[in-house]
Amino acid sequence: MHCKDASMREVDVPLTPENIARLMDGWRAYVRAEALILRNGDDYAVVELHKADGKGLFRDVEGYRIISLPENTVFVEDPDLDVLNLPAMAVLQSGHPGKAVVVRGMFSHISYVKDLEPLRLTVVDNVPPAPSKLGVLVRIALASGFVDLPVVMEERIIDMLSKVPEVETEAVMFPCRASHLSSDRPFYFLDDSPEVDRPVTLIGCHLSRRIYRELYGSDVPFINVCPADHVRDGEKTIVKCCKVKQGYELDGDVVRVPWGATVPEVVDAINALFSSSGRQRAPSRG
Repeated sequence: MHCKDASMREVDVPLTPENIARLMDGWRAYVRAEALILRNGDDYAVVELHKADGKGLFRDVEGYRIISLPENTVFVEDPDLDVLNLPAMAVLQSGHPGKAVVVRGMFSHISYVKDLEPLRLTVVDNVPPAPSKLGVLVRIALASGFVDLPVVMEERIIDMLSKVPEVETEAVMFPCRASHLSSDRPFYFLDDSPEVDRPVTLIGCHLSRRIYRELYGSDVPFINVCPADHVRDGEKTIVKCCKVKQGYELDGDVVRVPWGATVPEVVDAINALFSSSGRQRAPSRG
């Protein structure tokens, strides 16, 4: 919301309800204007406009509603923030609960946000490599403009290296060399198909355990770091899963994408996960 939809005006009176009422008396607004942001020095107030029907580019304001007064309004300037991106505005709102936030963002566009309830999305993923690949993909998806929901992501990272102290065997095995994992004890990488000459524990997912059985003809002590098995009930969650070949699979509050997921697949997965949630209107586009 900016320019055509939200107008900012400098005024020289304190932003009280009485003064706002006097300002609104006889006020005319651009046909597209939905809100008026009033500024007096460092004080801001936000007013919702109700315009009379008519023709032409300007209409008489026949009613208004005060959204916020200075004590409940904060101003943020962030040239990297896209004010038309609902996930970005939800993150902004979550940092100022109960407040109206007036923001000057990317391209000096002006908008405001108030009472926007975020939709929490938990990303469960493994590291290394770090940062979490799925976390990066979700951030890109939320910034893309193709997720028109107030989704705010939270990460729950499973650090495979932190599992090494749980190993009770002489050696440890990790799924792949690309992780660059290492250990003070002897260690192997499953994708090397190494000769294993001592007791070993595998830190990995169910697929890596199946691969070990195929390669070595026996089972192995196993520490499970599969993201799909670290999902908590009641949390909207996205995970990578080797069983998903393309697209996504939705199962209640959990959506699974391929291990080699693309941004479009992640976008589709997030939209599907929240499709039954109450949609909140995106900021108006100008």
